Amino acid sequence: MTSEPDATPSPTTTRSQQPPAHPHLPHLPHLLHEHPDPIMHQPPASALATPGLPAVSERLYNQDLAPTKVEGRRWSAYNIFALWANDVHSLGNYGFALGLFALGLGGWQILLSLGIGAALLFFLLSLSGFMGIKTGVPFPVVSRIAFGIHGAQIPALIRGAVAVVWFGIQTYLASLVLRVLLIALSPGLKDMDHNSILGLSTLGWLTFVFLWIVQVIIVRYGMDMIRKYEAYAGPIILVTLATLAVWMFTNAGSIAWATPDSLTGGAMWREIFVGGALWVSIYATFLLNFCDFTRNSKSRRSIVKGNFWGIPLNVLLFGLIAVVLAGAQFKISGVFIASPADIVQTIPNTFLLVIAALALLVLTIAVNLIANFVAPIYALTNLFPRKLNFFRAGVLSAVIGLVILPWNLYDNPAVINYFLGGLGGLLGPLFGVIITDYWLIRRTKINVPELYTEAPTATYFYRGGVNPRAIAAFVPAAIVALAIAFVPLFKPVSPFSWFFGAGIAALSYYVLADRHRDYHDVSGEPIAIPSVH
Repeated sequence: MTSEPDATPSPTTTRSQQPPAHPHLPHLPHLLHEHPDPIMHQPPASALATPGLPAVSERLYNQDLAPTKVEGRRWSAYNIFALWANDVHSLGNYGFALGLFALGLGGWQILLSLGIGAALLFFLLSLSGFMGIKTGVPFPVVSRIAFGIHGAQIPALIRGAVAVVWFGIQTYLASLVLRVLLIALSPGLKDMDHNSILGLSTLGWLTFVFLWIVQVIIVRYGMDMIRKYEAYAGPIILVTLATLAVWMFTNAGSIAWATPDSLTGGAMWREIFVGGALWVSIYATFLLNFCDFTRNSKSRRSIVKGNFWGIPLNVLLFGLIAVVLAGAQFKISGVFIASPADIVQTIPNTFLLVIAALALLVLTIAVNLIANFVAPIYALTNLFPRKLNFFRAGVLSAVIGLVILPWNLYDNPAVINYFLGGLGGLLGPLFGVIITDYWLIRRTKINVPELYTEAPTATYFYRGGVNPRAIAAFVPAAIVALAIAFVPLFKPVSPFSWFFGAGIAALSYYVLADRHRDYHDVSGEPIAIPSVH
């Protein structure tokens, strides 16, 4: 793609040669001067040629929050598929699917449960993803549409807080795999794994910090490097886990499709739908910030195609692998496994164990980058756009993920259940408000440039930058969702708390919102930046 002509005068340009301030944009004269700051506080100089552009605020705009140009977007259907190929096959998801087997569901029932969840996710993720490609903006900026230019901090920080804690926890879990790998290669290292420094052994610190640095280095090169990493990691994960399933099937000779105490009748069907609902809830975070990735997509078709191969079909492959692993292990030993990592540790050949462990490390890093690193980066950038860019926010996110000592949080069930569970319970209501506002109230008509202005008359200024109607719909729905999730009285329906929260918020906002106002569709191209930056 050819670059925009540079309107910044060179150091040798005389005063008489400098271009005059543009008559349409007297509020942006500084675009004509050099800015050594690596953070771009205002739109490209080409924006000077656009009449009627609103005054862009430095508190709302930088190169990472700006919309991406349509030309030059690189995320293809394969990239979207690779994203799901990594995330769906995470160790946590396998733990969930294997847990369904332990709860009394047989093979076909698990596949049906996952299939129901995958069908819902395909539809919901497409709705979420289309917002990204239409506007070209990340989740915190998308949130400004419904919650206001300043009210958007609420959904962005909730999503970011969940992610940054899980970033630390997932890095810790990956370090456990690396410790197993290193001890298998050099048994003497086991002596470094017995002491405790702030709850972690010397070997634990070395492996954690190493993986922490690897992820920061990848983020240093921006979203395009993450795209490339996911593209290469996806096939590695699929081949490794499929091979592991074939190896287990060969050892067992056959698999147990069900356990002697498998559920039947109404109890079975309830667990099938509970499993499907929980599968959607697992992806409540992605349902919000999928636009962080699709803002770089080539077309809506690439999103649909990538989602189709990556969600329904890939989830069924995931389910089949999980059923084979669980059924084969049950056939061999009569016990359930909690994760593919449990099988890897039993591989008798050191070389194969190393290969499998390395693949699991590649997988865990891939999942961490897309699910737990990108969201807090954009949330922090949105909070401090004048100070933080993608890399700086990435380092800050990583530091937070380290100083919270995530291994201690992971070992404390109360923290996991109440803190992360509580924050997670808020994601459904946020989704309900944002989706309803975009699709039903505005019918996809978005004035993108006004997402970056603090002008009191602008569309998304509302009242002081906050939309009180969105807050009024969100708060009651959040209270109901949290009550359903945590109050023992509602335990029978607690797996469906995300749906209650999203549904109540959506209905409330539809009633409260101004449905009779005229909305205008204005492209963000004049203030957009290249997709790779």
